[in-house]
Amino acid sequence: MPADDRQRLLAFVRLLVKWNAAYNLTAVRDPAEMVTRHLLDSLVLLPYLQGMRVLDIGTGPGLPGIPLAVARPDCAFTLLDANAKKTRFVTQVVGELGLKNVEVVQARVENYRPVEKFDTLVARAFASIAGILESARHLCAPHGHFLVMKGVYPEAELAAIPAEYALREVVALKVPGLDGARHLVIVTLRS
Repeated sequence: MPADDRQRLLAFVRLLVKWNAAYNLTAVRDPAEMVTRHLLDSLVLLPYLQGMRVLDIGTGPGLPGIPLAVARPDCAFTLLDANAKKTRFVTQVVGELGLKNVEVVQARVENYRPVEKFDTLVARAFASIAGILESARHLCAPHGHFLVMKGVYPEAELAAIPAEYALREVVALKVPGLDGARHLVIVTLRS
């Protein structure tokens, strides 16, 4: 990763620490822990992104969208959240980091109607897998896929995936410095 990108990611952590004191954006308070639990935990998704349009559903304080957008300036990212406080923070971050490839949208996922659908839809700590698929189906391009981040292997949630979807893979993720289990569930619409 280029030095400029690393500096942007560290600037993001500094902004998160600063704003978190007043706005309670994340339960993680320690900047070093933010690097592991937020930056690295987000960046492990890089190999799984496909296409040029990426939607971060329920971005919260910009996770995983901001780190991914820094690392992939060739992709267009939309960071979606219904919480005005969080979208104000993310908008500030996008401006301060000079991210030209990010659009911030304040809306509920069910109500969001973009002009173009998305190639990759990412969700981290948003809802159950079935809930994400149900609420965001209208946003997925025909060739697109969902990347749903989970902690422990989500056996019950996998069993509840609706029949119109295909479970492509469940990947055990290795996040440097993170001891807890992390899994990535990759789902597509059936043809």
